[in-house]
Amino acid sequence: MDWSDIRIFLAIAREGSLGAAARALGQTQPTMGRRLKALERQIGHVLFQRTQHGFVPTDEGQTLFLHAERMEVEALAAIRELSGAETQLSGLLRVSCSDWFGSLLLAPVIAEFTASHPGVTIELLTDPRLYSLPHREADCVMRMLPFEDQDVVSRRLLRTRYAVYGRPGSWRTKPGEGSGCRLVLMDTAFGNMPDVAWVTRMLPNARVAARSNSREAQARLCALGVGLAVLPCPVGDATPGIEPIDLGESPPTRDTWLGYHRDMRRQPRLSRFVELVVARLATTDPQPQSGPT
Repeated sequence: MDWSDIRIFLAIAREGSLGAAARALGQTQPTMGRRLKALERQIGHVLFQRTQHGFVPTDEGQTLFLHAERMEVEALAAIRELSGAETQLSGLLRVSCSDWFGSLLLAPVIAEFTASHPGVTIELLTDPRLYSLPHREADCVMRMLPFEDQDVVSRRLLRTRYAVYGRPGSWRTKPGEGSGCRLVLMDTAFGNMPDVAWVTRMLPNARVAARSNSREAQARLCALGVGLAVLPCPVGDATPGIEPIDLGESPPTRDTWLGYHRDMRRQPRLSRFVELVVARLATTDPQPQSGPT
């Protein structure tokens, strides 16, 4: 396949129309259509469905798109290396993690990375949903669940300790009771998390005063006296007005996993970012894995 035809295919797939793709590449629309038809004849497959909303890749088109993106990465990397501009990384990098992890642990790493590579834009996504790497909803994901997809390269990044926090002098009951005690817990959608089960076992008579899917919101509610909260130690220790409370047993720790699609392992801006994250945050050093971990 001619690389110039692949560039045209990628432009059409990304822009959704011949006209927009032609403008992006500085070509004419008839030329784009002619080259696309030639590529489809060469490989023996229709690559796009022509709809009223534009050009939509067929299943064969989706398959080619994944390989074409890797070809593009290698072609651009070769150009940068031969021109001596390999260190001038550029483009968008979408990173997903939890809110507290992003603001407390990842933000300093992002600041360091963008200072070294000002041409790269980091888009940090911190809402609770699990972004899909195979569907390219994010380039790099850090989360507390192991990755199970065979096409994902993953590694255990770090282990986080948790503790019960409250305002100084707020503890008025004995472990194993909790009478008169109020709690700030995860919302009901995350009610099966280990820290929720642990604290309700330790304080079975405590009353739930508030719930939130945000650890930072839980910490703030705790500091305002709403109730005790089980928090990641980086969150609790960074929140003014609260301190750890010893119930005689520590909450369960949680592992954070880092993952990215294996097709992206040679994407320069992603590989440099992952290297820096691991260098700054990793507390263990397992080998990267593909698929179930």
